[in-house]
Amino acid sequence: MVSVVPRATEAENSFIDLSGTDVPSSDNPYDALIAACCDNAKQIQAKYYTHRTKRNEQQKEKLTASNFPGVTIDQILLRCVDPTIEPGYADPRHCLVFWARPPKKLKTLVSQVQQKLVSIAPHLWLMPLDKLHMTALEITHSLTEEEITKIVDVIRPKIPEITDYTFTHRARLVKPILAFDNAAVALSFLPAAGEGGSVHGLQNDAYTYHHLRRDLYNLCTDAGVKVASRYVVPSSHLTVGRFIESSDFHTRSSTTIEKINDPSKMRVWCEKIEEINQWLKEEYWPKVNDEAIKDGGQWIVGEEKGLDCRFGTLWFGGGTTIRLGKGF
Repeated sequence: MVSVVPRATEAENSFIDLSGTDVPSSDNPYDALIAACCDNAKQIQAKYYTHRTKRNEQQKEKLTASNFPGVTIDQILLRCVDPTIEPGYADPRHCLVFWARPPKKLKTLVSQVQQKLVSIAPHLWLMPLDKLHMTALEITHSLTEEEITKIVDVIRPKIPEITDYTFTHRARLVKPILAFDNAAVALSFLPAAGEGGSVHGLQNDAYTYHHLRRDLYNLCTDAGVKVASRYVVPSSHLTVGRFIESSDFHTRSSTTIEKINDPSKMRVWCEKIEEINQWLKEEYWPKVNDEAIKDGGQWIVGEEKGLDCRFGTLWFGGGTTIRLGKGF
């Protein structure tokens, strides 16, 4: 292994809250958005919507600019996928998280979306369906195995309660679309706010996904560990693909054999994402006065499986489960 660790794409993409929420005054960073929204599910959904929409708009402008240098290759993932690049290389970043695992109906939707994406970018690395996850709470990241083990020992007595928490505290997510940047693409959701007619209703959605994140933070700090998450922005997403190859967006210059970035191909990529998002809205978003939402269009966190407390080198869906919570 070389002494210089390849840069992860996350280090190059800042996690900025674009929802307009003020900096939290509470010890729990999730309190600020709930307070700003007067503990109202519709307002919380609006904050997530604003963040997601503004971020996609910013990323499209960035990716389609004439001076865009090209997609960012995840060098660590590339070495994990192709061991010939650096034989013996192992991801050194050990983490500790609580993941939400998607139900089968959502995996089916992700598979469809992935196939649409590779029609434009055939070299896109696809997250294996059995490794799909949404990070409900990241306790810490990028530490050594020994450092993570010490934290696990502290929180271990509380892990059963935390991983089973979604059995009695059910937060629903709706309105999936793709969110993207120069490094990856994800299926993003919004906290529900009464969609689906009388089957659900606004009262049943009063406990949102942001409330769940807040509670998980409190449970972990009460257990005696310091939560050092990379981000607390209003986002709920599953990463479905990452860039480990840039040739899908290159063209050959007429004067050199060296591949150069082709802006037209990046525009086609963004157009494909917008096309997929329109399809998702038409097929999987709740309709006015409709009593039902199509399978895959909503996700009650904890369906089939409770939270997955996982540690290790889990950046790309790996690692080891300490305990998987009870599903419903």
